[in-house]
Amino acid sequence: MRIATWNVNSARARTERIGAWLDRSDVDVLAIQETKARDDQFPASVFTDRGYEVAHHGLSQWNGVAIASRVGLADVQIGFPGQPGYGEPEEVEARAIGATCAGVQVWSLYVPNGREIDHPHYAYKLRWLEALREAGAARLAEDPRAQIAYVGDFNIAPEDTDVWDMAEFEGKTHVTEPERAAFTKLVEAGFAEVVREYTPGPGVYTYWDYKALSFPKRKGMRIDFVLASPSLSERVSGARIDREERKGKGASDHAPVIVELDGEDDA
Repeated sequence: MRIATWNVNSARARTERIGAWLDRSDVDVLAIQETKARDDQFPASVFTDRGYEVAHHGLSQWNGVAIASRVGLADVQIGFPGQPGYGEPEEVEARAIGATCAGVQVWSLYVPNGREIDHPHYAYKLRWLEALREAGAARLAEDPRAQIAYVGDFNIAPEDTDVWDMAEFEGKTHVTEPERAAFTKLVEAGFAEVVREYTPGPGVYTYWDYKALSFPKRKGMRIDFVLASPSLSERVSGARIDREERKGKGASDHAPVIVELDGEDDA
């Protein structure tokens, strides 16, 4: 089975590219982030016309997450247990959706950006990640053999080699010790990052800003990941980053990340 994650940076703006990529990549499950659409605006037909079932969660022109699957889509969950909200009054944003696809519980996650270190959004980001860790740890305590994939845009570069130049990020989000510690705690809770082994760096990224010719100048970041539970990690046989999809007119600023799974759920 082939599972992919992709921050599309507007599903409506990139409908044709999404369809062409599905045809080319032949993935079984695609988790999408930053759809930037309400449920009634989401272009579901680009998936259903190709034989995928799709579940989307979008509340406004910001955020938005979805899962498309051609191997079954069951037990759809909007948000994870304990997911915090943001703002005054606090509202839970459209940043997490989960569904069971061929025995694997896939979560499409769009972790808050954090904005600036002294911004309330940064504290919100850390609360959000801690709540995700608690939810994941509780699920694995309940069923250690659960097949779970936390996939998406984590808005964290866990290692120095995950950015083109650490000096450019001094005093900025995505690389701070608390953010990296939060990512590490997810891994320590039982969710292994399974892509890096097959796509070693340095210079391997999943995101390139639209500004200042960042993509051709290779000024990127690795911030999109697949974190797999122990039982699911055993099935991973390969992974790749589709850098080619970042090229050309109308591309998202993120590249899709694809993981190959062998065998079936034997939990």
